[in-house]
Amino acid sequence: MKPATMKVVVFGATGVVGRAAAEQFALQSGCEVVAVSRRELDVPGVVHVPVDLADADASAAAARSPEFEGTTHVVFAALQESPELAAGWRDAALIEHNAMLFRNALEPLASACASTLEHVSLLQGAKAYGFHLGRTAVPGKERTPRDAHANFYFEQEDRLRALAAGAPWSWTVFRPQVVYGESYGSPMNLLPAIGVYAALEREAGRALSFPGHPDGVSEAVDARLLARALAWAAEASTARGEIFNVTNGDVFSWCDVWPSIAAVFAMDVGEPAPTRLADVMPPRASEWAAMVERHALAAPADMEAFVGGSWAYADILFGAAGRAPTVPALLSTVKIRQAGFHDCVDTEDMLCEWLREFQRRNLLP
Repeated sequence: MKPATMKVVVFGATGVVGRAAAEQFALQSGCEVVAVSRRELDVPGVVHVPVDLADADASAAAARSPEFEGTTHVVFAALQESPELAAGWRDAALIEHNAMLFRNALEPLASACASTLEHVSLLQGAKAYGFHLGRTAVPGKERTPRDAHANFYFEQEDRLRALAAGAPWSWTVFRPQVVYGESYGSPMNLLPAIGVYAALEREAGRALSFPGHPDGVSEAVDARLLARALAWAAEASTARGEIFNVTNGDVFSWCDVWPSIAAVFAMDVGEPAPTRLADVMPPRASEWAAMVERHALAAPADMEAFVGGSWAYADILFGAAGRAPTVPALLSTVKIRQAGFHDCVDTEDMLCEWLREFQRRNLLP
C-alpha cells in the first residue's frame, strides 16, 4: 500500500464544515484523515479521536498520541455557540471560550508535529465584517481593514499568525457565507430546520409558506464546495498567508427559490407569513416525534437533537423579525478566483439536492 503523503487533522469534525472537510480529504489518494470531535463520526476511512477541546490536558495528550503523529495539515472548524445564538456573538465569555478551544487544539499540535506540519486552515465567516452589527460594505472584501468589534475570529486569527511567525508551516483563513451541508443538531444549519418545518406543515395539510420577509437577497455556500476550497488551499502556493471569502458564486432570494423547495415535498406554495420559528416550532416537538415513528425515519425523534439551535438561525436569515435589511450581507469572491479556485454551485439546485439527500437517507419524509 502506498504510504500517505498528507495527514489531515480536522477539528470540529461533526459540524457542517468539519464533516464535509473530513469526507473531502478522505477521498484524496494518499491522504490520511483524523477527525476530532466530542460526538462520534461515521465517515468511512476516517480515524475518529474523541476529544473535548475545552480540556487543555486532554487536548495536549491527544496531540502527543500516535493518531496525531506526522500531521501535515490542520483544518480548524470547531466552535461553541450560545443557546441564544445571536446574543452569544457579542458575549465576552463565549469569545474567550472559542479562543481557548483554538489554543488548546493548535498549540500542542504545532509543537508535537513541528517537523511535519505544513499548513493550517482556519474557518471564520461573514461576521468578520460586522454584518451582524449593522456595519456593512457591499460587497465585503478581504482587503477591508478589520472592523473594530469583539469577535473570536480575530482572537483565533491573531494567535494563528503568532504561532506561524518563524515557523515552516503556512496558513489560510476562510470566510464562507452561510454554509449548508450534512449535519444535524447544529446551531447553524438550515437544512434540518427547513425540512422539519416543511414536513410538519405538509402533515397538517397546509401549503408551504415562507416564514420570513419576502424581500432581500442572500448568498450561500455548499459545505462540499467549501471542503474543496480547503483541499485546494492545503497545497496551493497562492493560498499561503491569505484570507478568502467563499460563496457558491450566485445570489438568491428566499421567496424566489421557495417554490423549488416546496416541490421537493410535493407541496403548494402559500403566501409569505413571517413567523418566528424559534417560538412556534419547539412546541411542535411531539408532532415531529410522532412523524418519525409513523414514517420510521432514521432522524432523531427529539426535534432539538435534529434541528439543534437552527430555528433561531433561520429566523435571522429569513428576516422573520419583519423588515428586510436595507443593505444585504454579500461577499466578494474575486480574490479566491484570482488565486486559482474557481468552483461554483447553483444555490437553488443545492438546496433541493440537499433536501432530497436528507430524504434519500430517510432523515426526512
